[in-house]
Amino acid sequence: MSWWQVSADVLASGRFVVSPLAEAVAALKTLHVGASRGPADRTWLDVHLPGYRDRLAADPVTALIVRAALAPAWNAGFLTPPPAGGGTFADELEHVRAVPPEVARADLEVSLGGPLPAGLRRDDVAARAADLLDWVWTATVAPDWPRRRSTIEADVVARTARLAREGWTAALAGLRPGMRWLGDGRLLLHTRRLPPLDLHGVELLLVPVTPDQSWLSWDAGRRYAVVYPCSGTLAPRDPAPPDALRRLLGPGRADVLALLDTPLSSTHLVALTGQGLGSVGRHLRVLRDAGLVERARAGRSVLYRRTAVGDALVAGRTADHPG
Repeated sequence: MSWWQVSADVLASGRFVVSPLAEAVAALKTLHVGASRGPADRTWLDVHLPGYRDRLAADPVTALIVRAALAPAWNAGFLTPPPAGGGTFADELEHVRAVPPEVARADLEVSLGGPLPAGLRRDDVAARAADLLDWVWTATVAPDWPRRRSTIEADVVARTARLAREGWTAALAGLRPGMRWLGDGRLLLHTRRLPPLDLHGVELLLVPVTPDQSWLSWDAGRRYAVVYPCSGTLAPRDPAPPDALRRLLGPGRADVLALLDTPLSSTHLVALTGQGLGSVGRHLRVLRDAGLVERARAGRSVLYRRTAVGDALVAGRTADHPG
């Protein structure tokens, strides 16, 4: 097993970070594998995988770099820097592009687990990787970034609420496969046998992404990040409110209320319900006035979630009613 020994101060100051670059890397990893587990990612792959493959076919050097950088054993560190938080995609990408050639080549040797082939002994490794990430962002992520960001921020709100209710053990559970809190300051990360890292005086970052991808990254001695897939990804969900609730509130309003078991923005609700933004906004106002829904700001988004009264009303679908 491999774990991080996390001091109390590091854990107490740990924070969630939204990273456009991490979202682009997660998209690149999904394209690289060419497969996904969720229906939303499969639809996205159907649209973008042909263009990705055409781009690499036209640039065999970059194809060789990405195969080495995303080797099965480990990601090349220069491609997945831990985010500082608050930066734009361009800001974060510049850090990748500015990696010295010798550092990029050394990272590729780690990811490959051996010496570099002749085709990778070059000085433009980081620049070519940055160009590919720029293409992935511009062509496949940026058009949908507002909705993706809303999903990420909803995940942060939900996990922050769980942290407040149940503590770090619950908040960290299941962030990535095999990850869990072992106690005594030990955070289990994966089952591979690697030396534990002792984290004192550093930043611990938790970075959600919408694709079903996960990895670890660090800037040794300064910043350590766990990138993990959001709990509520972009796959459509069927709210399936009970008939009694639909009769009481109306079908559209009942659909909105049924979806708000986790925090969602109005934009996300529009995508999930198929209703117009105006209709969703009116439903949310009525539900808030009735004390069934509350709202909170997360970054640039306003997120809505059911109150305890709203939970009780929706939970009535499981009750047995006479007659």
